[in-house]
Amino acid sequence: MTDIAFLGLGAMGSRMAARLLQAGHQVTVWNRSPAAALPLTRLGAQVAATPAEAARHARFVIAMVRDDVAARDVWLHPQTGALAGMAPGTVAIDSSTLSPQCAMALAAKMAQSGMPFLEAPVSGSRPQAEAGQLIYFVGGDATTVELARPVLAEMGQALHAVGPVGVAALTKLATNALLGVQVTAMAELVNILKHAGLAPAPVLEAVAATVVCSPFAKRAADNMLAEDFSPQFPVDLVEKDFAYVLACAASADAAPTLAAAHGVFCAAIEQGYADQHLTSVVKLSVKP
Repeated sequence: MTDIAFLGLGAMGSRMAARLLQAGHQVTVWNRSPAAALPLTRLGAQVAATPAEAARHARFVIAMVRDDVAARDVWLHPQTGALAGMAPGTVAIDSSTLSPQCAMALAAKMAQSGMPFLEAPVSGSRPQAEAGQLIYFVGGDATTVELARPVLAEMGQALHAVGPVGVAALTKLATNALLGVQVTAMAELVNILKHAGLAPAPVLEAVAATVVCSPFAKRAADNMLAEDFSPQFPVDLVEKDFAYVLACAASADAAPTLAAAHGVFCAAIEQGYADQHLTSVVKLSVKP
């Protein structure tokens, strides 16, 4: 049994923390909205009032929050941040989808205080988090990666150590950008087929039988045709990730395809789809 602090209990974090509890670890949780922690108390979680309090006796501290701003606050707030409560040598792991710049800045701050740091963003959505089948992209020192591997294995089915801190963030952003481009392309194809007076399903089934169609693109098409937009990966988070990856481009003109896809998700937010699944872009009534 390992003492673990888990910070951030949104759709992903709550399921990841539950996996740790089910594996028999002692888990102290914190969330900005305390009500989100209540279901986990039934599994044995302790609830802390601040990240610093949650981290006080932990061997590992894991954060899963929305963005760079939230991550900096959760880790580095001078009074309530986790770093203020961590003992030297405590392993800090951030599984949020961050910009590489933020991940590297967090690592530098941790190093100044003698805290090993890993960035460990994940590929997968709510069903994979619930089943412990996430895929980890891990950046950081190889010794720390091996130290954290048994804990991460409780939540994931695979761990890819991709290099120093910053590389995992960019790996995750690249994954999400490719995912988002596939969704925007599929949404446009669905609407082109409808405009042509065709039933999209048979055409897209044929496309899905070829090597050019990824399993995810097929699922996205099925979701669009079923008009099921219950959130797993909401539009507003996809837009945030596109903004982060575009900030890493050599220039504003260096990634026109990604910029166009980003515009689609911006338009979806403007039309009120921010909290719907990313496939809801099929409903856009204006061109990106």
